[in-house]
Amino acid sequence: MIKAKDEKGFTLIELLVVVAIIGILAAIAIPQFSAYRAQGFNARASSDLRNLATAAEAYFAANAAYSANIGSLTGFKQSPGVTITLTPAGTTFTAVASHSSGDKTYNWDSANGGLQNAP
Repeated sequence: MIKAKDEKGFTLIELLVVVAIIGILAAIAIPQFSAYRAQGFNARASSDLRNLATAAEAYFAANAAYSANIGSLTGFKQSPGVTITLTPAGTTFTAVASHSSGDKTYNWDSANGGLQNAP
């Protein structure tokens, strides 16, 4: 009787099944990862807008007017990639913020209670 060798390793079919499973998991995970990144960028824009409002109110308390210049707001540092537009209007102000890699735009209206479209 001929004795079979003890062969160790994986068959081609087993390897193909593993590669297919990894491919399916990657196809599910990559879009979710992109959505999580966009949420993070949106949160950065929203946070910057809230911090800007705090700095604008502090400026108003010291100067009795809102500044149109974001650079004049003490203690406010704009995050990279975030675009903010500040528009003073007498005793109120509005601001709009978004991130270049995010998918939402946030509006702040001091006359209507602050953040208008909270995340």
